[in-house]
Amino acid sequence: MLPEGTRLTGSSSFADYLAGTAPELMPGAASRTGGAHADLAPHATTIVAATFDGGVVMAGDRRATMGNVIAQRDIEKVFPADEYSCIGIAGSAGLAIEMVRLFQVELEHYEKIEGTVLSADGKANRLAALIRGNLGLAMQGLAVVPLFAGFDLETQRGRIFSYDVTGGRYEEHSGFHSVGSGSVFARGSLKKLYSRGLTEGDCVTAAIQALYDAADDDSATGGPDLTRRIFPVVSVVTADGYRRLADDEVGAIADDVIGGRLVRPDGPSAPLN
Repeated sequence: MLPEGTRLTGSSSFADYLAGTAPELMPGAASRTGGAHADLAPHATTIVAATFDGGVVMAGDRRATMGNVIAQRDIEKVFPADEYSCIGIAGSAGLAIEMVRLFQVELEHYEKIEGTVLSADGKANRLAALIRGNLGLAMQGLAVVPLFAGFDLETQRGRIFSYDVTGGRYEEHSGFHSVGSGSVFARGSLKKLYSRGLTEGDCVTAAIQALYDAADDDSATGGPDLTRRIFPVVSVVTADGYRRLADDEVGAIADDVIGGRLVRPDGPSAPLN
């Protein structure tokens, strides 16, 4: 027998239900009462996403920083939101992961209550509402700025949505986007590498190259770690659903990217005669 009040939520939103019945379980609830300090919270960077004919690719580096210290070398920042979408996190890592978990339950809860999958725009709007709920902590420096992407079953194409700390939602029509401390460098790289009509494999390679370029200029972004064999998390979403590329596959592409840079103008060059 379910406890009193658990069956009548008045909404298909699990987040609304949780906020009303157990607000202490909402992301960041402990921080709101415990006086969290932004400088002591690990931060996650950098996420890139790009569309191709038939879907979308999202990739994230593996480094989390705490001030000038590397807090973790193999953190995962890209997650499945549901069968046809994914989410990458930047900002305060702990809060961001809590928000991702709540967002995953939110989408599953909607599907069970309504008997249908939420539309791509609906998913993007639900995530915006969760970010808006974190505004108080964002003003204290504990911001969460995710990147959301997925395959739209109605239009049969990949779509990318970015956000600001107030919950503002923006669809990216350029075909690619990035967030996090290394986003400026990653986006600049993608401007040169990206073009309409890329294949899935070319899009994955471009995303890994963009992260490599970001790591080359941003100390908070971790590049491919060839010694420990730690590589970016790369996910692909198509009409067949979400899948994460195997580390061996990503590692092979990263090896090619790094090897190719050895003969490029920005890599080691032959001595001048």
